[in-house]
Amino acid sequence: MMKHYTITVNGTAYDVTVEEKTGVAAPASPTPAASAVSAVPVQKPAPAATGSIDVKAGAAGKVFNIPTTVGQKVKRGEPVIIIEAMKMEIGVTAPEDGIVASIHVSVGDSIEAGDVLATLN
Repeated sequence: MMKHYTITVNGTAYDVTVEEKTGVAAPASPTPAASAVSAVPVQKPAPAATGSIDVKAGAAGKVFNIPTTVGQKVKRGEPVIIIEAMKMEIGVTAPEDGIVASIHVSVGDSIEAGDVLATLN
């Protein structure tokens, strides 16, 4: 029987397929004879539409809140995404006035410094 899982390790998502052998007594610890595992990195799909102004993360962390929506007007310095880094909530702000064209992350996503989290027009 094959089971499929998505597992995230250090911010990288992997699609994992596990084959469980029937009729074999389960050992105390998994062995290659008891199951076969394959892992392939998952690529995040590119957003359908993006704007010309990138809103980039200044630090690594996790997406804590998304107080904006696509189509919303934002002013320079206004938070577009809130991340949690080093046990602090940090606003990732609009670099200039614009309209949110795309949001590339979801609450709970792990991000790295420099990642494009959203775009503006």
